[in-house]
Amino acid sequence: MKRHIKPTIGALSLAVAIGFSGQAFAACATDGLPAKLDKPGGFPARALTMIVPYGPGGGSGQVARAMAQAVTELTGVAINRDHKPGGSGTVGMTAYMAAPADGYSVLEHIDDASSAHALDPSRPNPATDLIPLVTSQITFSQVYIRTNETRFKDWKGFVDYVKKANGKATIANVSKEGSMERISMRYLTDHYGIKIQQISFDKGAPRYGALAGGQVDALFEQPGDVRGFLDAKKFKPILTLLKERPAAFSDVPSITDEGMKFEPLLRFRGFYVAKGTPPDRVKWLQWAFQKAFCQESYQKYNEKKFMNLIESYRDTDGTKNLITTTINQYRDVYKQIGLSK
Repeated sequence: MKRHIKPTIGALSLAVAIGFSGQAFAACATDGLPAKLDKPGGFPARALTMIVPYGPGGGSGQVARAMAQAVTELTGVAINRDHKPGGSGTVGMTAYMAAPADGYSVLEHIDDASSAHALDPSRPNPATDLIPLVTSQITFSQVYIRTNETRFKDWKGFVDYVKKANGKATIANVSKEGSMERISMRYLTDHYGIKIQQISFDKGAPRYGALAGGQVDALFEQPGDVRGFLDAKKFKPILTLLKERPAAFSDVPSITDEGMKFEPLLRFRGFYVAKGTPPDRVKWLQWAFQKAFCQESYQKYNEKKFMNLIESYRDTDGTKNLITTTINQYRDVYKQIGLSK
């Protein structure tokens, strides 16, 4: 018997936890932090390593590159990025948890780490098994089609096409059961009573290429990750998974416009250090990564990637709250669909 997800009201409610912004913030979130902070005992005396559990071409790879650049600009400390894609983030997380807790290795990760722990409590809880340094991106998802698509032009047309295809329509997505993307797609398919094949890609570039090349009918993704395709007018969004239309996509229907009442799940990306890292090194890394958020290069990057439409910054405590809320929200959903362990 098919299980339907009941709409939930999580503490991530967009009216409460997050604010819309049509432009970059006039005052940056970390302007109050000191311009410089002395290195504790000479740390770091060499380059840092940033483990990235995803490929370099997707959104996580892009934010890792932008943050590494900003931290280096701020501190003069080089950061080497080590991409370890696979298992929707689990390969990179496993590798990071095996690294020494000396502050020389930092981790970039996304909300997948929270949903993975919600699904399987034996997996690391990023709020307690790691120390969050900063959350630097919070964004929403959309459904995209090719701009030159002739079989359907908008969301209603796509839904009609999927119904008629009787399970043969396809959408490019990521692979992990229980992920933000998979749960969000289940909200959509349950609402309309439709079936669609989700073609899995862990790496961003093949996922985008599948839509561009016509191997799939649609793509589930975040707008900043496909900004190049949008600017080139190769892709166009047909649905925004928010309750209200952001100004940048005022012509694209929201889930409210289409009669859906679920609480949209959000993508968030941030940076972590291992639990057990010496406190003075943690303090310096918190300052470096939080202050780097306000570097001009990083602010321009976020703006270019539509990451200023929702307030993206969270410090250590704010990130812990975000993660805890997200874990609870996913657990509620997993109970409804029978995924809880």
